[in-house]
Amino acid sequence: MVKIGDRVRFLNAKGGGIVRSFMNKDTVYVEEDDGFETPVLVRECVIIQTAGDISSSLKDKSSGPDIVIDTDKPTMIRETKNGDKLNIALVFLRDNSKTIDIKKADTYIVNDSNYWLMYTYMSLSDNGKWKLRHAGVAEPNMKYHMECISKEDLNELERVAIQYTAFKKDKDFDKKHAGDVEIRIDTTKFYKINCFVKNDYFDQDAIVYPVVKDDIFNDNIKILHSKIENSLNPKTIDIVRPKKPVSQIREKNGLLEIDLHIENLIETTAGMSNRAMLEYQLETVEKIIESNKTKLGLRIVFIHGKGEGVLRKELLKLLSHKYKKYPVQDASFREYGYGATMITIK
Repeated sequence: MVKIGDRVRFLNAKGGGIVRSFMNKDTVYVEEDDGFETPVLVRECVIIQTAGDISSSLKDKSSGPDIVIDTDKPTMIRETKNGDKLNIALVFLRDNSKTIDIKKADTYIVNDSNYWLMYTYMSLSDNGKWKLRHAGVAEPNMKYHMECISKEDLNELERVAIQYTAFKKDKDFDKKHAGDVEIRIDTTKFYKINCFVKNDYFDQDAIVYPVVKDDIFNDNIKILHSKIENSLNPKTIDIVRPKKPVSQIREKNGLLEIDLHIENLIETTAGMSNRAMLEYQLETVEKIIESNKTKLGLRIVFIHGKGEGVLRKELLKLLSHKYKKYPVQDASFREYGYGATMITIK
């Protein structure tokens, strides 16, 4: 079985080189002597020297793919000019069909930096706990296939997280902050061809979620645990903020009422993007439902206001995906106008 680090020659063509990464389970990138990487089918590769210090196994999702690297042995790494700033991305490539009905998609982590990355990729389960999907070590300036997903898997990917630690081998380096980030995936994009776009990492159109760009965390991503020093721009980080008193939640006559206007949930929105505020409001909805889901018959009213309708739209999307067993309706027009939505715990 071909592994990363193996030296191979091509079966039906001149040339060969070192296997640097997997495009998918059937295709590898081979770095030839001229330094260029060529995609080659695995079945067209003949191993002439096995990897001495890099081993990889690419399995299906059910068996948990992983990459294992012996960091004690020296490895020749070509560093790029601007590669000492971390750039990490989560990338999805769908099958080549042009139909709306997606058959499968491949998930990659891209390490666009001069650092090695130890990383884990996980998703949030319905029970509120995390499921490991992939773990490994990524070589500098490389991309790694993590799993192949089908449309049946998309419901598992609405909230994913990546943890990582960056380091260099065989030389001194500037220490980078360890990352523990959570990403909301808009799974409806997988059904829209135009959401897969040209990108810097693949010849094929893709959905790209930047995790870190030039050492700065993406402002659409929640930092779960971080002791961030002032060298990072705090305006791009969704940090934990002081909550308002619980008096903003009122219960009367078997009805729980929650005002989702952001100024009623946290003390300050300074430095928060619109997206970060929306994420906070939706997380509040989830926490309220999770803490009351044993109270059968309880009606919960979420006051979102009319405004531009963004919060209402995202709220309904969340309810229809994660809490679809609960009936949803507009709350009393007499009391709330068109600015509130009610669910009933069943």
